[in-house]
Amino acid sequence: MNPSRPTLADVARRAGVSVSTASLAFSGAGPIAATTRDRVLAAAAELAYPGPNPLGQQLRRGRSGIVGVVFGDRLRRSFRDPVSIQMLDGLAQTLGVHDVGILLIPSEAGEVPALVAHAAMDAAVVLLCNGPDDEVVATLARRGIRMVVIEGDLGGPEEGASVAGSAGIATASVRIDDRRGTERLVRELCALGHERFGVVSLPFGHDRRLGEPDPTRDPRSGYLPTRRRLAGIADAGVAPEIVIETPASLVEHGRSAGIEILSRPNPPTAIVALSDLLASGVVLAARELGLRVPDDVSVAGFDGLDLPWLAPDVLTTVRQPLAEKGRQAGQAAIALIEGRTVPDVVLPVEYQPGTTTAPPR
Repeated sequence: MNPSRPTLADVARRAGVSVSTASLAFSGAGPIAATTRDRVLAAAAELAYPGPNPLGQQLRRGRSGIVGVVFGDRLRRSFRDPVSIQMLDGLAQTLGVHDVGILLIPSEAGEVPALVAHAAMDAAVVLLCNGPDDEVVATLARRGIRMVVIEGDLGGPEEGASVAGSAGIATASVRIDDRRGTERLVRELCALGHERFGVVSLPFGHDRRLGEPDPTRDPRSGYLPTRRRLAGIADAGVAPEIVIETPASLVEHGRSAGIEILSRPNPPTAIVALSDLLASGVVLAARELGLRVPDDVSVAGFDGLDLPWLAPDVLTTVRQPLAEKGRQAGQAAIALIEGRTVPDVVLPVEYQPGTTTAPPR
């Protein structure tokens, strides 16, 4: 017969301390000498004691030790995008320092996943919510879940005021200054002499389509990053000749949009894609059509990704601090859990010239 599973009392007895002291050694909280903690942990290792029951710890603390991360898309698409991966890495590292785990929750087409409605979590990080009326946000607010929104909109001014004030829910937002970054990018293209522009856009909302935007769509609704980057193009004084909306930030969608734009008679001399993966797809489309980048068409993106497979081309782009955005979201989530007030964060971006833009012929 196998010996019974060791208990915290067994560890305390082996270490020569009280059970409450042994408990403090594992919790990391409260006054306990480092030598005592080391003695307790050594006793636990000798007895092969795995640690206190996590469910019991959660009940005692009144916390789950979990932050839900709600993606606005399927995980199989999100995990093909280095933007999502780098941001999630920064978030996970920050939460891990505080012994907080992550529950990944995919959500698409405006649905409310069961995990959003029922899973235990101390806070939620929401990516790409579709405005203050987003059902995912509304469901979390009804549950009283504190929220950090990355590149989303909980209402108020476009520049990102975080509200759920009517429900009394603590919230914060973390975003980048992508409107100004896009404006700088387009002004650089204008300075090269470009006057005729095409745009390959990120999705406008949950419906996710490939083609020219729905003219009946309310321009004040939809994903905030898309709206801000399009606004940056307008701020630069440019009215694109054609805009193609894509279902997701993936290379194949950029290629399809690029084929659509570049196959037209007298296509634009410059194409601005609202992500680097979309821009790289446009470069591939140009190559497929026998066009030279940047001699025949200039292509610019947004994100600052390292794309060695696109060689010899290096995208002209706007670099955003992806891992830092995740770290800031993690810090905001911890602060909300601890009951602290969290200011909204707007991170700067940086114009990064490459080899894919040049004066028009």
